[in-house]
Amino acid sequence: MSLHFDNVSFTYPGAQHGIEAVTLSVTPGELLAVMGRSGSGKSTILRLTAGLLDGYRGRIAIDGRDVAGVPVWRREVGMVFQQYALFPHLNVLDNVAYGLRMRGIDAAKRRARALDMLERVGLAEHAGRRTTLLSGGQQQRVALARALAFEPKVLLLDEPLAALDAGIRQQLRDEIRTLQRACGATTLLVTHDQDEALSLADRVAVVDGGRVLQVDTPERLYEQPVSTQVARFVGHSSVMPGRVIANGTVDVSFALLSADTHVFRPGDQVEVLLRPEHVQPDPPANAVNRLAGRRAEVRYFGATCRYDFVPDSSQKPLLCEGRRLAEHAIAIDPEHLRVLPASASQFC
Repeated sequence: MSLHFDNVSFTYPGAQHGIEAVTLSVTPGELLAVMGRSGSGKSTILRLTAGLLDGYRGRIAIDGRDVAGVPVWRREVGMVFQQYALFPHLNVLDNVAYGLRMRGIDAAKRRARALDMLERVGLAEHAGRRTTLLSGGQQQRVALARALAFEPKVLLLDEPLAALDAGIRQQLRDEIRTLQRACGATTLLVTHDQDEALSLADRVAVVDGGRVLQVDTPERLYEQPVSTQVARFVGHSSVMPGRVIANGTVDVSFALLSADTHVFRPGDQVEVLLRPEHVQPDPPANAVNRLAGRRAEVRYFGATCRYDFVPDSSQKPLLCEGRRLAEHAIAIDPEHLRVLPASASQFC
């Protein structure tokens, strides 16, 4: 089954925000994560898919069928809410079987299907318990089993791990991905958590201001963002305003940096993106893009450290990362500098 948004726009009544001209496709069996900050439009995309919102412009299709005017219960969409929305008066088994019951599946078949799903999520032994007696992670598994029990055409995940402690999120991320692949469910995940998006998704769509900024694989999104706006959503970085002064050379005010200027011409205003792990500490004196300066604040993260390095003639630090810390200089391989169009905010 596939999901397709074709030039879809929606504005909430009496409000300025929503989404504008969104075009997205989720291929059969794919998990697409839609990532953005609060108010970016990501939840609007999910609600439009589910049929919880109407009055949009454009076309939304599930498995090639236009769903305009199709009510929620006829869209064959399974949904896991942030707060799970389990029924406290029903036990675990009956919660999982609820959607099957609403579709008229007979008691024996829905019980067998619900037990099979509980087996898959490792909760078969809790079938007779009330959901209120389960941990947050167990409740999340029940909600996922319920959403998948009736074999929906599309699975929607609305910040499914946001209510959980950090310690259990990694385990459940892996479990969600394993189950989603096993079921082959076409899945749309909405999240503001970049780790969740990058680790779970086949592709990630970054949205802001109701618009899709970039859709790509996690690797390409991190390594080749189309703008500094996207780069700030995905991973840590330093962004240096600059001007191309020659092919392969950018003036960032405190230094001349060698970088691939590709489509830019001399005189173009640009922004130079640097990921912290690409900094070489205390390089030899003849290293390309060697910047003398001083180390500032250090943050310890166990497996690595992130620290600030302030180049001479600059008041703004560059973010660096590694187990070995720079003392007096850093260097940056030109291939690890990404030159991007200058954002409008640079000139405000």
